[in-house]
Parts: sequence; C-alpha cells; structure tokens
Amino acid sequence: MKKRKLGQDFTVSALGHGCMGMSEFYGPRDDTESMQVLSRAVELGVDFFDTADMYGPHHNEALLGNFIRQTNAEIKIATKFGIRRKPGEYARWIDNSVSYAREACEASLKRLGIDCIDLYYVHRVNTEQPIEETMEGLATLVKEGKIARIGLCEVSADTLRRAHAVHPVSAVQTEYSLWSRQVEGSILPACRALGVGFVPYSPLGRGFLTGRFHSNQDFADKDFRNSMPRFAPKAIRQNRRIADVIVTMAAENACTPAQLALAWLLAQGDDIVPIPGTKRLNYLEDNIAAIDVSISAEACARLEAAVAELPVLGERYTEEGMKGVDA
Repeated sequence: MKKRKLGQDFTVSALGHGCMGMSEFYGPRDDTESMQVLSRAVELGVDFFDTADMYGPHHNEALLGNFIRQTNAEIKIATKFGIRRKPGEYARWIDNSVSYAREACEASLKRLGIDCIDLYYVHRVNTEQPIEETMEGLATLVKEGKIARIGLCEVSADTLRRAHAVHPVSAVQTEYSLWSRQVEGSILPACRALGVGFVPYSPLGRGFLTGRFHSNQDFADKDFRNSMPRFAPKAIRQNRRIADVIVTMAAENACTPAQLALAWLLAQGDDIVPIPGTKRLNYLEDNIAAIDVSISAEACARLEAAVAELPVLGERYTEEGMKGVDA
C-alpha cells in the first residue's frame, strides 16, 4: 500500500477506511462481517481507520476497539467529537465546549481501548462557540498525550485559519467527490497554503457514483439515503446521468466505476487521503484496487468536463444534516 502524509508528521495509507456504515445509516449492521472487513483491510495495507463517537452512537468506536484488541497490526485511529444526539434519533446539536471535548475524548479513549488518539477531529463547528477556545482545549489534550493531532470537519477556510493560528491542524475532513467539488473553491486551497492534509469522506457519493443505484427503491427501508435530497425520486433520476458517465469512462479505462472515482480523487494531490467506507468484503477489495489504477491528465480532464455538464440536483444533506457544514 502506498503512503501519504497528512499535515507535517502523520503518514498513513493512501486510502483509509471509513467505518461509519458498520454501525448505522446504511441498513442493518453485522458486527461479524464488519470485523472480517476490518481484518481484510489491514491485510491489504490499510492502516488508517476513521470513526466518531456519534456513529451508533458509540457503537462504532466500541466495534473498532474490539478490533484493535484482536489485531497485532499497528493501525492509526481518527475519531471525532462535537455532534451530540440521542440513540435512535437523527436530530443533533453541536457542542464544541472545552469541557465536553475533554469528556468526549476520555470516553472515546475508553471505548477504543487506547491511550492516545492519533487524529482527533472537531466533527462540526458551533459558530456560537469560538473555535479559538475549542483549539486551546484540544491543545491541552495534546500536551497531556491523550490526542496526537487535531483535525477539523466541514469547516470554512476562515475557521481553518483561525484554528490553525492557535494550534497546528493536521487534516480537514469534508465531503469531496466527482459530484461534490465545492471544496475546490476555498477550503482545499487554504489547506494547501497552511500545509494541512485533506481527507475526503463519501468519495463515492455514498455509493451512488459506482452506478449500482437506479432509484431510491434500491435502498433498505431504514437507509438514511431515502431521506437525503440527492436521492429523492426526481433527483436520483437526473443525477443518474452522472453515474452513467463514470460507468462509461471506467469501461474505457479497464477499471470499475468505484476505482475510477477513487483514482480521480487520488490524482488531485498527494495531500489527499480518501476514506471510502464499506461493510462488504467485495466492495472493500474493489476500492483498494484503485491504488493501482492510473488515469492520465487528459482522461481526468474529460471526466471532469463530462460531469460538469450535468448539474447535481439536491443538497448533500437535509436541513438537519447541514448543521455545522462550512461553518
């Protein structure tokens, strides 16, 4: 597995693994199969695993903690705090207070069964709580050895600069894919100006860019994509044209659509480490094979141009889910 560096000192596998779907949002969970996927990911060279305290809530960290206790591999853990929600409810509120950061960190360390979190993200930013205060609190956790590095999720370029002025930020995590390219406007350039790594989540558009889905009836009843604007019946019919372009060009490049979408993202810069998530072995192996897919600059340009001609219909999240996005 090739390696990439996030920030100044965090070297990880060029593709990480997003663990969220192993706990909720994408239908029923199967801990046994998830453990097999985690083991296979390590076998394939993945050493960077992404979770959060709100996935489950808490189940995802506990699952990863069980895996850590069973593996001899040296893996790196990124987790997050800041989104608070009750079990069984999607509604959330954002808490970036210093006291909650410490409380959440201690709880995550216990669930994960580790002494230090490699990368600790502010999951969403509450604009009514100064980011400078949050960063000062996290800097104290760094000094105490509870976290090694600080990250931010879905922040604006201005918030990143303010945060980085207090303590170095190692990585920003925001949705980025062929159908979500807003980060190219200001936050990605800001990351590069500051030497901050970038971690795209949902690099396959929640599976949509693989070409597997033709209507929202393809999703299980409790799959949260059923409630997302981009997956509404009218939107999914229009947006399917984007997936069709990727499917066609993948065939031209002798790879799968998932591999093409990930290879395009990897080609955007060596400071980018996508974290595709899956709870299925076959999808994992398909994703990891993207590391060996090479697409030319000309092919990238043609792909970008073809997708750009097909405007995306629908927001990334519902109004509730957009809380703290680009904050």
